Amino acid sequence: MEGDAELVKIMAEFKAMVLKTAGTNCDFETAEALRLAGFSPETMHVNELIRGGKNLRDYRFLVLPGGFSHGDYIASGKILANKLKYRLGEDVPRFIEEGNLVLGICNGFQTLVKAGLLPGFDGNYKRQDVTLTFNDSGHFQDEWIELKNVNKGRCVFSKGLRKTIHCPINHGEGKFIPGSRKVLARLHEQDQVVFKYAGRNPNGSLDDIAGICDETGRVLGLMPHCEKNLFSVNDPRSTRLDLPVEGEGTAIFRKAFEFVKKRK
Repeated sequence: MEGDAELVKIMAEFKAMVLKTAGTNCDFETAEALRLAGFSPETMHVNELIRGGKNLRDYRFLVLPGGFSHGDYIASGKILANKLKYRLGEDVPRFIEEGNLVLGICNGFQTLVKAGLLPGFDGNYKRQDVTLTFNDSGHFQDEWIELKNVNKGRCVFSKGLRKTIHCPINHGEGKFIPGSRKVLARLHEQDQVVFKYAGRNPNGSLDDIAGICDETGRVLGLMPHCEKNLFSVNDPRSTRLDLPVEGEGTAIFRKAFEFVKKRK
């Protein structure tokens, strides 16, 4: 009985929320990535938060997974972004200010930037300074790419991470565009650029940017799907290379767990 009680306590300390809505389709993979890293994941519909059935403050890590939230009407991630911004008010900014982690993958990244949660200059989590828009190719792209870790230490998700990660992209609106040259310069100066596309830029993102963090380093958004390379058998290179059992994308979630565990 004591062992069971201790397990419940540990799970409560490392609770992570996978926030979904109509059109989300990567929540299962994301929850599994969190579980493998050591978190106790719960998949939650955004309406449960809006209704007050669940409290975000009971969790340590908020993840917005990929998919096509609300059919990507208006623009990718825009409707979900408006729900976060106007229906949840200060909940997410407060969650960040209290020292917790936020990750947005693909559609989740689109949502974070359109809600103003990234890049979060000067602690402002309501102003939109960057966007993600239609690929230069003019069509949806589904392929594996090399993701390059370029962060110098600000982002907790990439600190000590390997230099490149192999993972897929699945998006039609993944082109990263800052609001101005000043915004782009500030992202670089403040070490908020976390990932770039290595080699070929698949969507035309300015400066090859594939992922950014906020000024705290605890909020990360990236377009490639790290949660889709949890095991080497997911990786198309596994048929010709001797890869470790664990996929390269799992490491990002493990870095998040290391951070939360240290703050326990």
